[in-house]
Amino acid sequence: MSKQTKLITKNFSNPDYTPDIQCYLRHGGYQTLRRVFTMQPSLESNGRVISPQELIRNEIKRSGLRGRGGAGFPTGTKWEFVHQNKQDKPIYLICNADESEPGTFKDRQIIHRDPHQLLEGLAIAAFANHVHKAFIYIRGEFPQGAKILENAIQEAVQHGFLGKNILNTGYDLEVVIHRGAGAYICGEETGLIESLEGKRPYPRIKPPYFPAVYGLYGCPTIVNNVETLCAVKHIVEMGGENYARLGTPNNTGTRLVCLSGAVKKPGVYEIELGKFTLGDLVFDPEFGGGLPPNRKLKAIFPGGISSKVLRLDETFTVQLPGKTTTNTLNILDLPYDFDTLSSAGTMSGSGGIIVIDDSTNMVDVLVSVLEFFAHESCGQCTPCREGTLWMLKIAQRIQSGNATESDLDLLIELANNIGGGKTVCAFGDACAGPVQSIATKFRHEILHYLSNHTHTGKLTDKSLVSA
Repeated sequence: MSKQTKLITKNFSNPDYTPDIQCYLRHGGYQTLRRVFTMQPSLESNGRVISPQELIRNEIKRSGLRGRGGAGFPTGTKWEFVHQNKQDKPIYLICNADESEPGTFKDRQIIHRDPHQLLEGLAIAAFANHVHKAFIYIRGEFPQGAKILENAIQEAVQHGFLGKNILNTGYDLEVVIHRGAGAYICGEETGLIESLEGKRPYPRIKPPYFPAVYGLYGCPTIVNNVETLCAVKHIVEMGGENYARLGTPNNTGTRLVCLSGAVKKPGVYEIELGKFTLGDLVFDPEFGGGLPPNRKLKAIFPGGISSKVLRLDETFTVQLPGKTTTNTLNILDLPYDFDTLSSAGTMSGSGGIIVIDDSTNMVDVLVSVLEFFAHESCGQCTPCREGTLWMLKIAQRIQSGNATESDLDLLIELANNIGGGKTVCAFGDACAGPVQSIATKFRHEILHYLSNHTHTGKLTDKSLVSA
């Protein structure tokens, strides 16, 4: 019996399954959307009438679904925000398909293998929130994915599942594909909105620019991840309470995790949240299958390179979901869910688990991480614009052997001055976290690396800036 609980990925292993609408319909596709349009209003005991749209939103809240894009914010709560302050403006829905976090590739798999599942979930979410125009913002490096989605939208319109007068119900929904230009920062929802409006993708200051209140074109806007919208379809299909029985308390349902790095079987796996540990995911034959021959586990990034790295010999005092007491666990015994990893000082983030073995030099990892973040900073905030490049120069100097222990201390100080909510968006924390964790948890290894290289000593502050 499979250890995976396949809802979103149930057709991925079927060699005969294709991304066209005829195949999707043969496998029961769009039946949930049909049922949504036949839902009748419900009458509460106090005489209040609950619309089908509100019934769907209640199911999403009941399910406990949390966003699968990285932050893990409750989806039902996000939806409710746009309805709390009534505005005489249209409501927009944006599907965030700008999957740019290194080590994450689940949304791409959904788009390539089962695009109509995404469209059905998006249509249900749009109907539930009175949305008549939705956007799919897809990463610029996914040209084939964009073509697949454009073709799927055309097919759905031709069959009456999107467009004007859907299924003869009088409900209209236009879905627009918008290709990004390859900027990591567009994964941040307000930066994405700025880009969608044709502007430089500078993230907006929150408050006041919460998308639910002031989003796309100044209107209430919902931004949901690809996997999140697919989950909506399954929640409505099976019921919120049944979905909530999967996973663990406050970490309900299934989640797609991406295994990469030093594992025998890299790939996308769908698991119940909290039911498997990092050790299970790395070593179980049904998941990662362990490390390559003669390799030993050294560290794990549990949520893409934005997450703080976990070292093999660490222990963590954590409170497990649904428990009132704390437990002391090592890295391999940590359940994979939002809250446990957060209490361990890191995060599950985008679901990208990157495994590092003992053949990998952590100095090289540090440089690789900083090359990415220095390149991807939008440049709006001084800490990110200046700090990421400064940290990269120090890391490169360490890599070349031309550094001292005080340079490592300066690197940590810079990271501390960038992270901790000092920037407009979470990019500052995203780049500071891995630097802080690598530089402190692997300090001995970095100093040992420096002691085995010829270097010229500490440079002056002026040289640091101009190096």
